[in-house]
Amino acid sequence: MFLILATVLWLTIVGANYPSSLLANLFLDTIHPALKSGAASIGMPWWLDGFLIDGVYLAVAWVIAVMLPPMAIFFPMFTLLEDFGYLPRVAFNLDSLFSKSGAHGKQALTMSMGFGCNAAGVVATRIIDSPRERLIAIITNNFSLCNGRWPTQILIATIFIGAVVPESFSSVVSLLAVIGIAVLGMAFMFGVSWALSKTVLKGEVSTFNLELPPYRPPRFWKTIYTSLIDRTAIVLWRAIVFAAPAGAVIWLISNIHIGGESIAALLIDSMDGFGFLLGLNGVILLAYIVAIPANEIVIPTILMLTVLVTGAHAGEGAGVMFELDSMNATGDLLRAGGWTLLTAINLMLFSLLHNPCSTTIYTIYKETKSLKWTVFASVMPVILGFVVTFLVAQIWRVIF
Repeated sequence: MFLILATVLWLTIVGANYPSSLLANLFLDTIHPALKSGAASIGMPWWLDGFLIDGVYLAVAWVIAVMLPPMAIFFPMFTLLEDFGYLPRVAFNLDSLFSKSGAHGKQALTMSMGFGCNAAGVVATRIIDSPRERLIAIITNNFSLCNGRWPTQILIATIFIGAVVPESFSSVVSLLAVIGIAVLGMAFMFGVSWALSKTVLKGEVSTFNLELPPYRPPRFWKTIYTSLIDRTAIVLWRAIVFAAPAGAVIWLISNIHIGGESIAALLIDSMDGFGFLLGLNGVILLAYIVAIPANEIVIPTILMLTVLVTGAHAGEGAGVMFELDSMNATGDLLRAGGWTLLTAINLMLFSLLHNPCSTTIYTIYKETKSLKWTVFASVMPVILGFVVTFLVAQIWRVIF
């Protein structure tokens, strides 16, 4: 069971690299310079050029390039397993474990769907009949690492975690670190589910009556079409709608100056103290605030804000989101921004334990029709993230 699900995740992550690179080359290396040249040729004011092209367009382009390929691979494969008759058996196998945490066996399916996209995982909770157990599944789905967070985990683990061991073992150690974070997310899901079932969402665990369907050949093309339209296209569109204003905000705070300092620099300076307590820094905290609409733009935003604060010359420079082709160059830039091994570890933890993206928050509200539970599902993970990173930072500083 775990081998099959791990294979689906591996194929998703590895298989998405090539189409993601193609889309990034198209949107960022070809269309973006063409748009800049076109804007210059018609005499567009620098601020309008920057706001629309370096802000709104870049954010949308990054979300499409990073988000579309993994979803286009994961959702059809997951749906084929469902159509094949395998996923109900996964739910059946894990029912006793979920029951002990006060949840429902079918949450195994919504949890797995969350590894592709938390918003899709929230929608998938409709298969749970019990309102109480469905709400638990909705609230805890954020602990499944979505495809927007996998690239961050892999990048940071490769640069920092893999560097602490000999080069021949670095890739294995980096992989184990990322897997460890994903498993830790499952542990938090069980723990929080148990806590909710014993406190604010008390109740009896419902009996799981499941008639296992026979194994059958999946309706391949129909399944592919349905998953691409009903899941991939709808989720991607919602992400784009939220990413566009995020790109505008990121550009504005980086390019509007007050007293000789950009708004971003002032905010980073005010957050550095709190960030230090968490083993992070102001750049990371601000990046996660402005990147709430889409996890896919966290790393480009962190790099942009690091350039802005350090004055280092890399990529497009301060005020414009970018990524570097070389992991070594990315690592050098982050270390120039004061990153240490503790920063990397706590970023990986905070990437797991932080608020859902805007698309997921909106989906939670649509599914629950409750502002109270939407706020709870959004705030609870980030508070947990603050607590965990604070404890890790204090323990780390005592030991090292």
